[in-house]
Amino acid sequence: MSADWETLIPKPKSCFLRVRCPDCGNEQLVYSNPVNVIRCNICKTTLASPTGGKAKISGEITAIME
Repeated sequence: MSADWETLIPKPKSCFLRVRCPDCGNEQLVYSNPVNVIRCNICKTTLASPTGGKAKISGEITAIME
């Protein structure tokens, strides 16, 4: 009987997201479950706010890094 690796080692529910800033267009990586407010490195606009679980994303998600 062979064990399925997906059941032995499940994939995490969190990931990294590439988010584009709505104001300046800068793209940066954001964790999907942040603890702190994530701001744009260029214009300091809030990109992600913590909610106790998944983040509230204020920019556009351009890619999901799994």
